[in-house]
Amino acid sequence: MAGLTSFFTMAYIIFVNPQILSASGMDAGAVMLATCVSAAIGTFLMAFLANYPFALAPGMGLNAFFAYTICGSMGYSWQAALAAVFTSGCIFVLITVTGVREAIVRAIPKSLKNAISVGIGFFIAFIGLKNAGLLKFTIDPGNYTLLDSGTVLANATPIPAFNFTGASTQLAIFGLVVLAILYVRQVKGSLFVGILATSAVGCLLQFGLGIDVGVSAPTGLSSIPSLAPTFGQFVKGFGELFNFQEGFAVGLTSVISVLIALVLVDMFDTIGTLIGTAARAGMLDEEGNLPRANGALMADAIATVCGAVMGTSTVTTFVESASGVSEGGRTGLTALTTGVLFLAAVVAAPFLGLIPTAATAPVLIVVGVLMMANVREIDWLDFETAMPAFLTIACMPFAYSIADGIAAGFLFYTLIKLFRGKAKEVHPILYVLCVLFVLRFIIVM
Repeated sequence: MAGLTSFFTMAYIIFVNPQILSASGMDAGAVMLATCVSAAIGTFLMAFLANYPFALAPGMGLNAFFAYTICGSMGYSWQAALAAVFTSGCIFVLITVTGVREAIVRAIPKSLKNAISVGIGFFIAFIGLKNAGLLKFTIDPGNYTLLDSGTVLANATPIPAFNFTGASTQLAIFGLVVLAILYVRQVKGSLFVGILATSAVGCLLQFGLGIDVGVSAPTGLSSIPSLAPTFGQFVKGFGELFNFQEGFAVGLTSVISVLIALVLVDMFDTIGTLIGTAARAGMLDEEGNLPRANGALMADAIATVCGAVMGTSTVTTFVESASGVSEGGRTGLTALTTGVLFLAAVVAAPFLGLIPTAATAPVLIVVGVLMMANVREIDWLDFETAMPAFLTIACMPFAYSIADGIAAGFLFYTLIKLFRGKAKEVHPILYVLCVLFVLRFIIVM
C-alpha cells in the first residue's frame, strides 16, 4: 500500500515530463517510455542498494533546465543535453565514491541551498502559467497591443499580462481549481487525480462538443514508441557538447556551467529530499545523519546515467516519497512496489495525446507553490543573507535560467562576504565556482 501510494502521488511525472522535454524537440512518446523505465530502474536501485522506501523519477526543475535553458537559451540540441546529463551523472557517481560530495555540500551556505529550491519553484510556476496560456506578452513602448503569435518586433520589450480567454486556458484554470481543492482536501495522489479529471473534461470538450483544447485520439497499443537516443545520436550529442568551434574558452565555460548546474541542483535536491523524508519517518540517527546515505546517493547517480542513455533528463529522488512513508513504508519493499508500477505504466504511452497541456500546466504551478516552503528558512532580516538569496530566486524566472540564478547567488554572496571582511567564512570551493561563473559571463558577453 505504501508503494502504491507513492506511485500515484508522483505518477503525474509520466505525463508532465514528456510535455516539458518535447519543447527541446524530443518525441513525447519516447520520453514517456524513458520516464517510466528510468524511474523503475532508479527506484529498484534505491530498494537494493540502500533498502529505503524512496522512489526516483526524472526531476521537476531539472527537466525544465534541460528543455528551456540547455536546449533553449543556450542553443544545444537535445542530443547534446542528454550527453550533458550523462556526464553529470558520471560526475555524481565519482564524487559520491570519493567523498567530494560532502565537501561541496559543506561549501554551499544553507541560505543559498534553500534559495535554489525556491527559485526553481518560481521558474517552474512561471513555465506553468505560460503553458496554461494564462500569460500573454504585451510590447513596450506603445499601446501594449497583445503580441500575436509569429509576430516579430525589433527592439520590443515583452511585458507579461494575464489572459483568461481561449478554451485551453479556461480548461487549465479549471484544472488549477481542481488541483487546489484536491490538495487542500488531502486527497492521496491529488496531482495525478487532477490531471485525469482535467483530461476527462478536455476529452469531453474535444470529442463531444468539438471545442479544440489540444487533445488527440490514442494511437493504439501497437504504437508504443522506442527509446529516443540511438548510439549514433549519443555520439553526435557528445560531439556537439564538447565541440569548441567558437573558441576553447567559450565552449569550456559553457559546458562547465551546464554541468555545475546539473550536478549541484541534483545533489542538493536529492540530499534535501532524503534528509527531509527520512526525518519524518524517524530514520535519522542521533546526530541527524541518514544511515546508508551513500547507497541512496549512488542509486540516484546511477539512475541519472541510465536515464540519459534512455532519453530523459536527470533522475532524482522524489519528495513525494513522503506519501508512501506516511503510509508505513520503511524498507526497500515500498520502493520495489513503486518501481514495478512504473514499468506497468509503459502501456499508457499510446494514450499520451489524451493528456493536454492544459491538464499538466496546473501541476507545474502547484509544484512551484510547494517548492516555496524553503523560503521561510532564509533570514530576510540579515541583508548579507537576503540579497544573494533574493537574486538566486529572482534571476531564475526573470533570466529564464536556473544556472544564471545559481551564479548570481554565488557571486553576490562571495562579494558581500569579501567586502564585509568575512572572506574566511567563504569556503575555497565557492571561490572556485565563482571564478568559473565569472569566466563564463565575461567570455560569452
